[in-house]
This record gives sequence, structure tokens and C-alpha cells, in this order.
Amino acid sequence: MRKLQSLLILTAAMLMAGSLPGRAQTRWTVTNTLHIGGEGGWDYVLVDARNNRFFVTRQTHTQVFSTTTGQVIADIPGQIRSHGTAIVPAVNRGFITDGGGEGAIDVFDLTTYKLLGKIHTMPDSDGIIYDRFANLILAVSGDEGKLMTFSPDIDLAGGKFTTIDLGGSPEFLAADRDGKAYINIPDKNLVDVVDLKANKVMARWPVAPGGKNVGMAIDLRDHLLFIGCRDPQKLIVMSTVDGKIVADLPIGSGNDAVRFADGQAFASCRQGVLIVASQIDGRWQVEQVVKTADGARTMGLDRRTHTIYLPTAQMEPPAPGQRRPNMKPGTFEIVVVSQQ
Repeated sequence: MRKLQSLLILTAAMLMAGSLPGRAQTRWTVTNTLHIGGEGGWDYVLVDARNNRFFVTRQTHTQVFSTTTGQVIADIPGQIRSHGTAIVPAVNRGFITDGGGEGAIDVFDLTTYKLLGKIHTMPDSDGIIYDRFANLILAVSGDEGKLMTFSPDIDLAGGKFTTIDLGGSPEFLAADRDGKAYINIPDKNLVDVVDLKANKVMARWPVAPGGKNVGMAIDLRDHLLFIGCRDPQKLIVMSTVDGKIVADLPIGSGNDAVRFADGQAFASCRQGVLIVASQIDGRWQVEQVVKTADGARTMGLDRRTHTIYLPTAQMEPPAPGQRRPNMKPGTFEIVVVSQQ
């Protein structure tokens, strides 16, 4: 039944995309597949467009790739279960959330990629971003239901971080120019709005008709959030002014990341589709459905070159009692989608 529902939703999205006025100049298509191999799954992707590189967390290590050649230029070891990466060029530091064990954030040198130290955090340290407006690293702990904030130049030997109780299990997040963070709480079907100056939750906004909200991106100019939901499968467009739902659009199953750039929102889905949405004739609509590859649920977006990187791998059927399929050894790859 779930597969049938997914197919119906995807078909509806394709029909919508095909009925829109011509926008051939903004079509997206798969242009390359980088066959990487190696051990480890994958999670969030972060693109550093200025330095022509992107970061992919791979469970026990984090790989750095060249956007120019597609080759691995560094491999940062030492994690138990890595999730996300944030970088702060001003202090020449990168930060990797490690959700394994008691939880940590690995801090590394952005030039040499050498590990500088570990910040001991909380179990299931997961989504992480750099809020350049508040000059803070923001990271969440799913198991503890906390937001953790600290300065990028934190003393690695004894520096402290601030924690904020979120009242649920958080996933990904975004921040605006005004000292507010927006955090997906999928077990409550809510977005928490956090005042980073007061260090408290100031509002909780429902994502209905979406649910199990995971991916998130922000449009700072038009004050909008784009929220990827798994159940029901929706891309929610929400006002950051008052939490009003502006639009809800069909997407594929297993969304794990949302990005926004140049008036377009993107939702990558494990089902093997990339949903492209934009505002046409005053309404947010699905503009295109790009067939990617099964498992391509996360992505990084290079705004300068209009390129999207989606990690995935070939999968084997789950063993009896397992919830998820197993990755076939040596099949890790990155699907490259570009604007044509």
C-alpha cells in the first residue's frame, strides 16, 4: 500500500510538472555519477563553494571531495557515527557531529584536515549548521531533545556550550538574520522556533498537512521555510513570520534533505527522485521531478555552479528482522545533478 501511495504521489507530481509553462532554461538533469567505493554509509552533505569542495559524512569517517575533479582530497577519521558537518572559515575550523557513544563534535583544521580536538556533547548529536548572523555553531541531540550552541572559537580543552530543551527529538535546522533558529521536531510534527539571545523556545508551529518533518532550508529574503516531511510525504512551505503554511507539495518517500537557492526549493528522496519546486504565477508548485538513484536521500547544493551532489549506494534486501537494507560493499557513489 505504501509503495502504491508513493507511486500515485510521484505520478501526480510529474503531471503537475508537465503542465507548467515552459522553463527549459532551468531544467535539472543527472550529468555524472562518481563511483567512490570504500566503507561506510552516508548522511548529510555540505558544499563549500568558495573552496571548490564538499563534505560527506560516512559513519566512521568524513570525506572531502573536489567539486572540480570529483576526487577525494581528504579523509577525516575518528568518528563512531558521523552525521553532519559545519565549517567556519574565519577561524579555519570544521565541525563534525558524532552521534555514537556519549556523543561528540569533532573539530578539524580546514586547511590540513587534521583533528584539533573533540567537544564532548550528547548522544545522537545529529544536525549541525553554522549561523553566520549570530556567529554560533548550532547542533542538535536527537536522544536528549536539546539544541546545543557555542562560539566557533570555543576552547577545545574546557569550553562550555549552551543547551536549550526542545520538548521533542530534533532533526535538521535553519537560522535567520534575526537571532532565531527553526528546528524540525519530527516526533511531534512541529517546528520549534528558538530565540538564540534568550536561549528558549518562543513558538511551536505545526507542519500539518505534513508530518515526520526532517529536511529543512530557509529563504532569508522572502522569510520562508521549506520543510521535507516523510508521513505524509510533503514539501511544506511555511512563513517564518507567523508559521502559516503557504503551500504543501507532493514529494517522494524517504526525504532527508531540503535545499533552497535562486527561487527554487529541492527535496531529495530515498525513493530515487529529486523534487524541484518554484513559485509560478504566485503559487508554489512542483516544477520538475528528476530521477536520481534509489537511496539518494541527502544532498549538497553548490549555488555557484548550480550543481547538486547526492550520495547513495547499491542496496541488498534487508535481512530477516532488519528494518533497512544493507549497502553492498564498495558501491558508494555520488550522483551529480546539474542545471541545463
